[in-house]
Amino acid sequence: MQRLLKNKNILISGIGKGLGKDMLVKCVDSGAFVYGFTRTKKDIKDLKGKYLNNTKIFIGDATDEKFIKKIFIFLTKNKIVLHGLINNAGERQRKSFSKIKEKDIRHIMNVNFISVFSITQKFVKQLKKNNFASIINVGSIVGEKGFSDLTGYASSKSAITGFTKSLSLELSSKGYKTRVNSINPGFTKTSYFKKFKNKKNLYSWTIKKISARRWGEVDEISNLAIFLLSNRSSYINGQIISIDGGWTS
Repeated sequence: MQRLLKNKNILISGIGKGLGKDMLVKCVDSGAFVYGFTRTKKDIKDLKGKYLNNTKIFIGDATDEKFIKKIFIFLTKNKIVLHGLINNAGERQRKSFSKIKEKDIRHIMNVNFISVFSITQKFVKQLKKNNFASIINVGSIVGEKGFSDLTGYASSKSAITGFTKSLSLELSSKGYKTRVNSINPGFTKTSYFKKFKNKKNLYSWTIKKISARRWGEVDEISNLAIFLLSNRSSYINGQIISIDGGWTS
Protein backbone atom coordinates (compact mmCIF):
# COMPACT_ATOMS: atom_id res chain seq x y z
CA MET A 1 0.00 0.00 0.00
CA GLN A 2 1.20 3.50 -0.84
CA ARG A 3 2.12 5.51 2.22
CA LEU A 4 -0.32 8.33 1.56
CA LEU A 5 -0.43 9.27 5.24
CA LYS A 6 3.29 9.18 6.02
CA ASN A 7 4.12 11.07 9.23
CA LYS A 8 0.47 12.03 9.80
CA ASN A 9 -1.31 11.76 13.15
CA ILE A 10 -4.88 10.48 12.87
CA LEU A 11 -7.51 10.32 15.64
CA ILE A 12 -10.19 7.65 15.19
CA SER A 13 -13.19 6.90 17.40
CA GLY A 14 -14.72 3.44 17.58
CA ILE A 15 -11.64 1.40 16.60
CA GLY A 16 -12.72 -1.73 18.45
CA LYS A 17 -14.32 -3.69 15.63
CA GLY A 18 -15.42 -3.79 12.01
CA LEU A 19 -14.92 -0.63 10.02
CA GLY A 20 -13.12 1.28 12.78
CA LYS A 21 -10.51 -1.41 13.29
CA ASP A 22 -9.94 -1.77 9.56
CA MET A 23 -9.49 2.00 9.27
CA LEU A 24 -6.85 1.83 12.02
CA VAL A 25 -5.00 -0.93 10.15
CA LYS A 26 -5.19 0.91 6.81
CA CYS A 27 -3.98 4.16 8.39
CA VAL A 28 -0.94 2.45 9.91
CA ASP A 29 -0.23 0.66 6.62
CA SER A 30 -0.36 4.07 4.94
CA GLY A 31 2.30 5.49 7.27
CA ALA A 32 0.19 7.21 9.92
CA PHE A 33 0.35 7.08 13.70
CA VAL A 34 -3.13 6.45 15.07
CA TYR A 35 -4.66 7.74 18.28
CA GLY A 36 -7.77 5.66 18.75
CA PHE A 37 -10.39 4.98 21.35
CA THR A 38 -12.77 2.17 22.08
CA ARG A 39 -14.94 1.04 24.97
CA THR A 40 -13.10 -2.05 26.22
CA LYS A 41 -9.58 -3.50 26.20
CA LYS A 42 -10.82 -6.78 24.73
CA ASP A 43 -11.63 -4.90 21.52
CA ILE A 44 -7.93 -4.43 20.82
CA LYS A 45 -6.41 -7.65 22.17
CA ASP A 46 -5.67 -8.85 18.62
CA LEU A 47 -3.58 -5.79 17.70
CA LYS A 48 0.05 -6.86 17.31
CA GLY A 49 3.36 -5.79 15.79
CA LYS A 50 3.36 -2.52 13.91
CA TYR A 51 -0.35 -2.02 14.53
CA LEU A 52 0.32 -1.93 18.26
CA ASN A 53 3.59 0.00 17.98
CA ASN A 54 2.08 2.74 15.82
CA THR A 55 -1.03 3.39 17.88
CA LYS A 56 -1.97 4.93 21.19
CA ILE A 57 -5.24 3.46 22.44
CA PHE A 58 -7.54 5.13 24.96
CA ILE A 59 -10.24 3.07 26.67
CA GLY A 60 -13.51 4.88 27.26
CA ASP A 61 -16.84 6.04 25.90
CA ALA A 62 -17.11 8.54 23.04
CA THR A 63 -20.09 10.16 24.78
CA ASP A 64 -18.12 10.82 27.98
CA GLU A 65 -16.95 14.45 27.95
CA LYS A 66 -14.38 13.85 30.71
CA PHE A 67 -12.88 10.98 28.73
CA ILE A 68 -12.62 13.09 25.57
CA LYS A 69 -11.03 15.88 27.57
CA LYS A 70 -8.46 13.38 28.86
CA ILE A 71 -7.42 12.58 25.26
CA PHE A 72 -7.27 16.29 24.42
CA ILE A 73 -5.02 16.99 27.42
CA PHE A 74 -2.72 14.11 26.45
CA LEU A 75 -2.31 15.37 22.88
CA THR A 76 -1.81 18.95 24.00
CA LYS A 77 0.68 18.05 26.73
CA ASN A 78 2.72 16.00 24.27
CA LYS A 79 2.48 18.69 21.58
CA ILE A 80 0.88 16.30 19.11
CA VAL A 81 -0.65 17.99 16.10
CA LEU A 82 -3.47 16.12 14.40
CA HIS A 83 -3.72 15.80 10.63
CA GLY A 84 -7.00 13.93 10.53
CA LEU A 85 -10.07 12.91 12.53
CA ILE A 86 -12.43 10.03 11.76
CA ASN A 87 -15.70 10.11 13.70
CA ASN A 88 -16.61 6.45 13.41
CA ALA A 89 -18.09 5.49 16.80
CA GLY A 90 -21.78 4.75 16.66
CA GLU A 91 -24.62 2.34 17.33
CA ARG A 92 -27.47 0.85 15.37
CA GLN A 93 -30.98 1.02 16.79
CA ARG A 94 -33.81 -0.98 15.26
CA LYS A 95 -37.20 -0.07 16.74
CA SER A 96 -40.54 0.79 15.21
CA PHE A 97 -41.53 4.44 15.53
CA SER A 98 -44.48 3.62 17.81
CA LYS A 99 -42.20 1.85 20.29
CA ILE A 100 -39.38 4.38 20.47
CA LYS A 101 -39.33 6.07 23.86
CA GLU A 102 -37.82 9.46 24.59
CA LYS A 103 -34.83 7.84 26.31
CA ASP A 104 -34.22 5.75 23.17
CA ILE A 105 -34.08 8.73 20.81
CA ARG A 106 -31.95 10.72 23.25
CA HIS A 107 -29.53 7.81 23.49
CA ILE A 108 -29.10 7.22 19.75
CA MET A 109 -28.74 10.95 19.06
CA ASN A 110 -26.15 11.23 21.82
CA VAL A 111 -24.08 8.31 20.52
CA ASN A 112 -24.37 8.92 16.77
CA PHE A 113 -24.54 12.70 16.53
CA ILE A 114 -23.95 14.72 19.70
CA SER A 115 -20.71 12.86 20.45
CA VAL A 116 -19.51 13.55 16.89
CA PHE A 117 -20.34 17.25 17.31
CA SER A 118 -18.57 17.42 20.69
CA ILE A 119 -15.46 15.48 19.65
CA THR A 120 -15.03 17.61 16.53
CA GLN A 121 -15.52 20.80 18.50
CA LYS A 122 -12.89 19.69 21.00
CA PHE A 123 -10.19 18.80 18.43
CA VAL A 124 -10.87 21.16 15.53
CA LYS A 125 -8.47 23.78 16.89
CA GLN A 126 -5.63 21.27 16.67
CA LEU A 127 -6.67 20.29 13.16
CA LYS A 128 -6.76 23.93 12.06
CA LYS A 129 -3.03 24.19 12.82
CA ASN A 130 -2.45 22.05 9.73
CA ASN A 131 -2.94 22.99 6.12
CA PHE A 132 -5.12 20.39 4.41
CA ALA A 133 -6.23 18.60 7.60
CA SER A 134 -9.22 16.34 7.08
CA ILE A 135 -12.30 15.43 9.12
CA ILE A 136 -14.33 12.38 8.11
CA ASN A 137 -17.75 11.69 9.60
CA VAL A 138 -19.14 8.19 9.13
CA GLY A 139 -22.82 8.42 8.27
CA SER A 140 -25.08 5.87 6.61
CA ILE A 141 -27.29 5.53 3.55
CA VAL A 142 -30.08 4.95 6.09
CA GLY A 143 -29.88 8.65 6.95
CA GLU A 144 -30.05 9.51 3.26
CA LYS A 145 -32.71 7.10 2.04
CA GLY A 146 -34.70 6.19 5.14
CA PHE A 147 -35.69 2.72 6.30
CA SER A 148 -38.67 1.28 8.13
CA ASP A 149 -38.08 0.58 11.85
CA LEU A 150 -34.89 2.67 11.79
CA THR A 151 -36.43 6.09 12.40
CA GLY A 152 -34.24 6.97 15.38
CA TYR A 153 -31.06 5.69 13.76
CA ALA A 154 -31.87 7.38 10.44
CA SER A 155 -32.49 10.68 12.23
CA SER A 156 -29.11 10.52 13.97
CA LYS A 157 -27.32 9.82 10.68
CA SER A 158 -29.24 12.52 8.80
CA ALA A 159 -27.94 14.97 11.39
CA ILE A 160 -24.40 13.99 10.37
CA THR A 161 -25.14 15.20 6.83
CA GLY A 162 -26.24 18.66 7.96
CA PHE A 163 -23.32 18.91 10.36
CA THR A 164 -20.78 17.95 7.69
CA LYS A 165 -22.03 20.43 5.12
CA SER A 166 -22.43 23.30 7.59
CA LEU A 167 -19.06 22.84 9.28
CA SER A 168 -17.21 22.63 5.96
CA LEU A 169 -18.76 25.97 4.94
CA GLU A 170 -18.06 27.62 8.29
CA LEU A 171 -14.41 26.61 8.41
CA SER A 172 -13.72 27.62 4.81
CA SER A 173 -15.53 30.95 5.25
CA LYS A 174 -13.14 31.76 8.10
CA GLY A 175 -10.07 30.95 6.03
CA TYR A 176 -9.26 27.51 7.39
CA LYS A 177 -8.20 24.76 4.99
CA THR A 178 -9.51 21.90 7.13
CA ARG A 179 -11.80 19.78 4.97
CA VAL A 180 -14.95 18.06 6.26
CA ASN A 181 -16.58 15.17 4.41
CA SER A 182 -18.91 12.31 5.23
CA ILE A 183 -18.83 8.69 4.12
CA ASN A 184 -22.23 6.99 3.92
CA PRO A 185 -21.69 3.23 3.75
CA GLY A 186 -24.39 0.96 2.41
CA PHE A 187 -24.73 -2.69 3.37
CA THR A 188 -21.20 -3.78 4.27
CA LYS A 189 -19.73 -7.09 5.41
CA THR A 190 -19.10 -6.23 9.05
CA SER A 191 -20.05 -8.54 11.93
CA TYR A 192 -23.63 -7.39 11.34
CA PHE A 193 -23.50 -9.05 7.91
CA LYS A 194 -23.30 -12.54 9.42
CA LYS A 195 -26.46 -11.97 11.44
CA PHE A 196 -28.27 -10.45 8.50
CA LYS A 197 -27.33 -13.14 6.00
CA ASN A 198 -29.14 -15.76 8.10
CA LYS A 199 -32.36 -13.88 7.37
CA LYS A 200 -32.46 -15.11 3.80
CA ASN A 201 -35.53 -13.17 2.66
CA LEU A 202 -34.13 -9.85 3.88
CA TYR A 203 -30.68 -10.59 2.49
CA SER A 204 -32.11 -11.47 -0.94
CA TRP A 205 -34.17 -8.28 -0.87
CA THR A 206 -31.07 -6.12 -0.33
CA ILE A 207 -29.15 -7.86 -3.12
CA LYS A 208 -31.95 -7.06 -5.57
CA LYS A 209 -31.81 -3.39 -4.55
CA ILE A 210 -28.02 -3.05 -4.95
CA SER A 211 -26.82 -2.47 -8.52
CA ALA A 212 -23.55 -4.28 -7.75
CA ARG A 213 -25.58 -7.32 -6.59
CA ARG A 214 -23.43 -7.77 -3.49
CA TRP A 215 -22.65 -6.22 -0.13
CA GLY A 216 -19.58 -4.04 0.16
CA GLU A 217 -16.27 -5.10 1.66
CA VAL A 218 -15.01 -3.27 4.75
CA ASP A 219 -11.73 -2.34 3.06
CA GLU A 220 -13.62 -0.61 0.25
CA ILE A 221 -14.89 1.86 2.86
CA SER A 222 -11.50 2.14 4.57
CA ASN A 223 -9.67 2.80 1.30
CA LEU A 224 -12.00 5.71 0.63
CA ALA A 225 -11.24 7.07 4.10
CA ILE A 226 -7.48 6.88 3.43
CA PHE A 227 -7.94 8.85 0.21
CA LEU A 228 -10.01 11.52 1.99
CA LEU A 229 -7.38 11.83 4.72
CA SER A 230 -4.59 12.23 2.17
CA ASN A 231 -3.49 15.35 0.30
CA ARG A 232 -4.69 13.73 -2.93
CA SER A 233 -8.25 14.68 -1.99
CA SER A 234 -7.43 18.33 -1.24
CA TYR A 235 -10.17 19.57 -3.62
CA ILE A 236 -12.92 17.51 -1.98
CA ASN A 237 -14.80 19.33 0.77
CA GLY A 238 -18.32 19.34 2.18
CA GLN A 239 -19.27 16.16 0.34
CA ILE A 240 -21.55 13.33 1.39
CA ILE A 241 -20.11 10.29 -0.37
CA SER A 242 -22.32 7.22 -0.57
CA ILE A 243 -20.46 3.97 -1.08
CA ASP A 244 -23.30 1.51 -1.45
CA GLY A 245 -22.96 -0.43 -4.70
CA GLY A 246 -25.47 1.85 -6.40
CA TRP A 247 -28.33 1.55 -3.91
CA THR A 248 -28.98 5.30 -3.77
CA SER A 249 -28.20 6.04 -7.43
